[in-house]
Amino acid sequence: MEGCKTCTLLVLIGALVLCTNMQACASAASTSNKFKTNIQFIQTSCNTTTYQKLCVNSLSSYSNEIKTNPQKLAYTALSLTLKSAKNVSSVVKRLAQQSNLKKNEKAALKDCVENMSESVDALKQSVKEFKNLNATDLAYQMNSIMTWVSAALSDDDTCLDGLSEESVNGNLQNIIRQNVQNIAQMTSNALALVNHLNYTQLHFP
Repeated sequence: MEGCKTCTLLVLIGALVLCTNMQACASAASTSNKFKTNIQFIQTSCNTTTYQKLCVNSLSSYSNEIKTNPQKLAYTALSLTLKSAKNVSSVVKRLAQQSNLKKNEKAALKDCVENMSESVDALKQSVKEFKNLNATDLAYQMNSIMTWVSAALSDDDTCLDGLSEESVNGNLQNIIRQNVQNIAQMTSNALALVNHLNYTQLHFP
C-alpha cells in the first residue's frame, strides 16, 4: 500500500514537471512568435524607405520596444538618427582641428562642421516636436517635423558637396564622406517613415 502511494506521488510530480515544462515551452514559443512579428513589421515598414537594409539593421535591435507601432517606429528612427548625427558632428569637428590641413581643406571642413551642427539642431527640433504631438496641432506639427528633417538632409548633402568642390584630401574626404553619407541615409529613411504615418492611428499622451 505504501508503495502505491509512493508511485502515485511520483506520477503527480512527473505530471507537474511536464506541465511546467509545457507552459515554459508555450511561453517561449509565444515570445518567439511576437519577436518574428515585430521584425516582420520593421522589414515591411522599411520597404517604404530608400535604404532598406540600413533601415532594418538600425531598427531591428529595438523591435521589442517598437513592436508593431508605426509611431514608435518613426520616433525611434528619428532618435537614432539624431544620436548618430551628434557622433558624426563630433568626428568632423576633430578632423577639422588638424594642423596639417591645406587652406582649401580648412575652409571645406569649417563649412562641413557648420552644416553638421545645423543638421543636429534640426533633428533635435524634430525629435522634440514628435514627443509633443497632440491632436489639436497635429497637421502643423507633422509638417514642421518633415521640414526640419528635410533641412537636416539638405545640410548633410551640402557638406558632401563642399568636400568635392574643394578637393579635400582623399583619405580625409573618404572618412568624412562615409560618416556623413551614413547619416544622410538614416535621415532619408526617418523622413520616409514619418511621411508614411497614418495620422488617424497616432496616440497622444
